[in-house]
Amino acid sequence: MQRRLWTLAAAFAGAALVGGIAAVSQAEAPASAATFTADGKLDFPRDYRTWVYLSSGVDMVYTEGGGGQMHAFDNVFVDPAAYAAFQQTGTWPDKTVMVLEVRGAQEHASINKGGRSQSNRMAVEVHVKDTARFKGGWGFFGFSGEKPATLLPQQAACYACHQEHAAVDTTFVQFYPTLLPLATSKATLSAAYLAEEKARAGTK
Repeated sequence: MQRRLWTLAAAFAGAALVGGIAAVSQAEAPASAATFTADGKLDFPRDYRTWVYLSSGVDMVYTEGGGGQMHAFDNVFVDPAAYAAFQQTGTWPDKTVMVLEVRGAQEHASINKGGRSQSNRMAVEVHVKDTARFKGGWGFFGFSGEKPATLLPQQAACYACHQEHAAVDTTFVQFYPTLLPLATSKATLSAAYLAEEKARAGTK
């Protein structure tokens, strides 16, 4: 009888422990950084500036002669849960959200006598990975102010450009200096990117 009581006590303790672990896991599971309206528009990610900063570019263009007269910085942020997963795997998990923030590049601000500094925000674009929601896994959104944004159509040039030239999972990891070595070490670089880099090295 005493042995049976000990067995039952152990079983209840085990069940309580499992239940506690499950509760903790559910409590710690990060919510998706992307939220959508009832009609499928993406809500503006208001806290993106608290996310992980990946890189900045200045006056970047992807076609010859594509630059304009206006100078601009672009800053890239990714939600913390996706960044943590990338550190482990070298690629992006489902529900990843990346933000491209475009800001003006001003001269002679304050005591600055040379170069340029960032100024007003001019545009925000968001790249969301949601394999159940988007064809091809990823969706692009361009915001006008902070109103919910409509998904850009699959025919938009950004989809093909990212598919054909991105280093990792249709994202431009080649421009993120803290992530490119990691993706290289984990062998997650795309075949298209590797081929382009090989061809580019051959022209030098």
